[in-house]
Amino acid sequence: MQPPASGNSWLGITDRVLPVATAYEWCVSPDCGAVVLFSGTVRDHSVDDDGRRDGVEQLTYEAYEEQVLRSFAAIEDEMRRRWPQAGRLVLLHRTGVVLLGESSVLAVVAAPHRPEAFEAARYAIDALKASAPIWKHEVWADGADWGTGGTVPVSPTAVRGAGR
Repeated sequence: MQPPASGNSWLGITDRVLPVATAYEWCVSPDCGAVVLFSGTVRDHSVDDDGRRDGVEQLTYEAYEEQVLRSFAAIEDEMRRRWPQAGRLVLLHRTGVVLLGESSVLAVVAAPHRPEAFEAARYAIDALKASAPIWKHEVWADGADWGTGGTVPVSPTAVRGAGR
């Protein structure tokens, strides 16, 4: 997975390992003094609504790709409306099997100053989780199930952001 040749956004879904370092490096630019990178990684446990803790071995993600890409574009539009000074944006999500310690999602934002970069990156990951039709299947030693706590996707404009 390679960054785009032009533009200020890199939005995508892939079944390959996410290019964390490349995403960060792509966001660095002379007009932005801050780059915030959020990488959601697979952890070794999950806590469900009943308080059950299980040793997660892997996750499998499925996505409605066409709608996910529309959602990512809407997140970008809203982020740029709220933080017009933001520079480059990366939103990438992985599908298929993702093992412990691997990144399943990236949200990277560059901005001239750190407050805006942190706020915009927080908004980007929160909006992605709230609006993109992506489903998580958890596998542990003695079973498997779809991730708990799923919600109906909402418009990115309905997601509150830090400081906004």
